[in-house]
This record gives sequence, C-alpha cells and structure tokens, in this order.
Amino acid sequence: MNSMNNLLQQLFTELYKRITEPFKIGDYSISISAVIQLCVLLLILIFICRTLKNFLKRRLLVKMGIDEGNREAISTIISYAVGTLGFIIVLQTSGFNLASLAVVAGGLGVGIGFGLQDITKNFVSGLTLLIERTVKVGDFVEFDSISGYIKEISIRSTIIRTLDGCDVVVPNSKLVENRLTNWTYESFSGRIHIPIGVAYESDPVLVTEILLKSAYMESNILHEPAPKVFFLGFGDNALNFELCVWVSRIDNRQAVRSSLNFIIEYNLRQQGITIPFPQRDLWLRNPEVLTPLSRYQANGQELPQVSPPQVFGENGQEPSQVSTPPILKETVKPASVVAPTKPLALRDLLREVTYFENFTDLELRQLIESGYRKRLRPSEFLFHEGDPGDAFYIVLSGSVEVFVEKINKRLANLGPGKFFGELSLMLGIPRTASVRGLEDSILFVINHQSFETLLRANPELAEVIVQELGKHKEELSQRQQQLREMGLVDAAEDDKNPVTWVRNRLKNLFSL
Repeated sequence: MNSMNNLLQQLFTELYKRITEPFKIGDYSISISAVIQLCVLLLILIFICRTLKNFLKRRLLVKMGIDEGNREAISTIISYAVGTLGFIIVLQTSGFNLASLAVVAGGLGVGIGFGLQDITKNFVSGLTLLIERTVKVGDFVEFDSISGYIKEISIRSTIIRTLDGCDVVVPNSKLVENRLTNWTYESFSGRIHIPIGVAYESDPVLVTEILLKSAYMESNILHEPAPKVFFLGFGDNALNFELCVWVSRIDNRQAVRSSLNFIIEYNLRQQGITIPFPQRDLWLRNPEVLTPLSRYQANGQELPQVSPPQVFGENGQEPSQVSTPPILKETVKPASVVAPTKPLALRDLLREVTYFENFTDLELRQLIESGYRKRLRPSEFLFHEGDPGDAFYIVLSGSVEVFVEKINKRLANLGPGKFFGELSLMLGIPRTASVRGLEDSILFVINHQSFETLLRANPELAEVIVQELGKHKEELSQRQQQLREMGLVDAAEDDKNPVTWVRNRLKNLFSL
C-alpha cells in the first residue's frame, strides 16, 4: 500500500514538475501552467465582456432612455474596449513579454494580410457600422432581395431577421460595400405605390375620386402627407393610374397594400368601373378566302353537308327548316330584390355648391385632390360655436346635427350630399353653431390651406364668390358688424359696402 502511495506521489510530483517547468521557445521561456492560466483568464475575460454587454444593453442604457440601436452600438464598443484592455492585462499578469509578442505579431502581419483578409475586412466594416450608425439594431432594411429587421451587429457579421422569421447572417463587409436600403433610417414612415388600370371608357375624374376615397378608408394611411393620384398614361388595354400613399409603418406595407386593393376593387365595382384584362383583336384582310377551306378536312376530303335542324309539329306537319329553335322564357324578378344604387359621386356633390357649379372636370379634380376625408363618430363634436371657421364640409355618408349649444336648440340635421361651413371659411368668421355626428359619418373637408391653393389656381373663383355672397347683402352686413364688434375686421379691408368688404377680405385672408 505504501509503495502504491509513493508511486502516485512520485507521479504527481513529476507531472507538476513538467507542468511548471519552463521551456524555451526561441529566446522566450514559457510553461504549460502559464498557458493553462492564460486560457482560464481569457475565458473569464470573455464571460465578463459578454455580461457587461448584456448589462449595458438591457439594463443600464434602458434606464437612461437610449433607443435600441444606440444601446447595441454603445454596449458593443464598450465591451470590445474592455476586452482589449483586459487581454493586455491578462498577458502581463501571466508573465508574457508584450515586446516579444509585438515581434511575433509583426511577423504574422503578412500572413494575416493574405490569409485572414476577409476576417480583417469584416472586423473593420463592423467597427464602421457601429461608429457611423447608418444601420442600427431594429432598422427595417432591404439587401440582396432580403427584407427584414437588423437583429444584431457583431464585430464580424450582422444578423437580419426576415419577415418569414428566419435569421440571415450577412458579413459586415457586404453591408458596407454594397447598396442597402434602410427604410427606417430616420423614421418608420414611408410611401407605397398602388398601380391601377381601368377600362378606357372610364371617367378619369371619377377614378381619381374613388382612389382618394379608398385611401382615406384605410386607417393605416397618413393624412399628412396627403394621398396623391397620378394619371400615368394610356396603356395597351387600360388607362393607367397610380395611387401614392404614406404609411406610419413601412414594414407593414404588404398588409396595407392588400387592404387597399380590396377597398379599391370594391369601390370601383360600386361605381361600375371595370378593371380590364389583356386582350387582342384579330382582323382578317380577306375573310372570303377562308370560306372554301372550311368545307375540307385536314386530309383534303370534303366534309359532308349538315342539314339544318328540323322541327315537327304536334300533328305530324311537314318539317320546317329553322336556324335556331325558338325558346320562350319568362323571368320574374322577386319583389324583394332591389337594384343597388351607386354611391354619391363627390364631383356631382361639388357641382351642387353654387361656387363650384361652373367648374370643369379638370378643375373639380384639383378640388377633390386638395381636400381630404374625415371620419366623425356618433356624438363626436366636429366644432363648437365660436371656433375659428377654417374649413368647409360636405357630408358623404351618415348624418350630422347642427345646433346652438347655449340654448340647446337644434337647427338642422344634414345627410349625404349636404354641405356647411363655407361662409365661415370664405370670410374667416367664427362658427355660429356647433356640429356633432348623429351616426358614423364620412365628411369631405376643404381647409384654409386647400382653399387658398384653389383660389390661387383659379383667380376668377374669388370674384364668383363675391358675386354670390353679394346677393345676401343684409346677412353680409350683419356678419361685418359682428366682426367689427369682435375686433376682427382689419381697417385696411373695411368698407361701408359689404360687397367691397367681402372682396377685400378674401384678398387679405388668402393672400391673393
């Protein structure tokens, strides 16, 4: 037993001596224990760096209110800096001579330049991405037919999380050297394009109206910048339009585009506008040449003559030759079936407004594009009496109530096709009544800015408005006196003649 213990003791002593005994590598002495110690310290250093990065990214920087992209960049750079400093400290505490390592590193420089150039390039590109921050974690990007979110930027590669849920590892050098689309560099909002082709007999103004109406029916579409419709040209089979809309989340564009397509198709079908399909017409220069050929089969034999169909009477009368047997069919339409009516066209509603009744289709199209649609829910107030008169409204669907709040008196209920607020907009006077929704309603709105654009594009409209308002001089005089008492009449525009006052006020309000 003692001999066995002595043998083990000698064995451990010899093993310890071999591990701790230094040996020469060139002019430098090193031991196996020093190498083991170095490896353990490096593993501890890696663990500390990763823990520090996670702590900064998920705790400290979050409490400081720093966004996700900046948290990733700051935590990565700090962890790499700490790792580099810790590596130097570990080498020194392990007894390694840094001067000799510098010589070795210099000797390996040529090898690194050739054999590890891709790794070096990716390393430098990773630092570039982290410092310049042209791409941040959380950004929605498109690269090499890949669409997705930046999940992680490491020192060698970047991970992109695609919309399908898979992770794509892209070398950093590829992102730096190649073209990359960052949809969310400043914000997540962006513009999407919806191409539409309609039949040639369609009314372009009505199509414009329908497309804009469809845009405002989609809740994810922004009202500012406003949707736009472009008439691209005359295609082989259709009139080509394009609807351009802005969305708050460009990464949700596929769902928005799908929803818009459903809405546009429905609205076009409601108005009886068709979406054509490609077709070709074949014209024969000499069709009579083909008549004799129709009597022969493919092998040159003449086809047998086929007699016309025969119809016999009930009492055995002689057959009579007919081309098509007569078919009598009585169709009874159920009383409950009512033919669907087309929705009210905004163009026709605008023509009901006295000031716009002589507008051409092209001028009405400008008016339709300058306005926007607003949803008013039941019991929701559109404005209160005394509010600035900065918009003119047309009820497209639903209904609203006009009433005086002070005395709780209802003045009118306005349904589809009715308009209100034009006098307050044109004269810039406060509202004399309040308006609220009776049901879920859609209103077409022309605000001050849109109306000013309209007047600048159609200078003659201002005089038309003046002449129409001049037919109600008594009401104008009351409005003028009311504004005088409120101190809202500029001395430069005031005049004893209410018509002249209206003309001056329009010029002053809309900078004409």
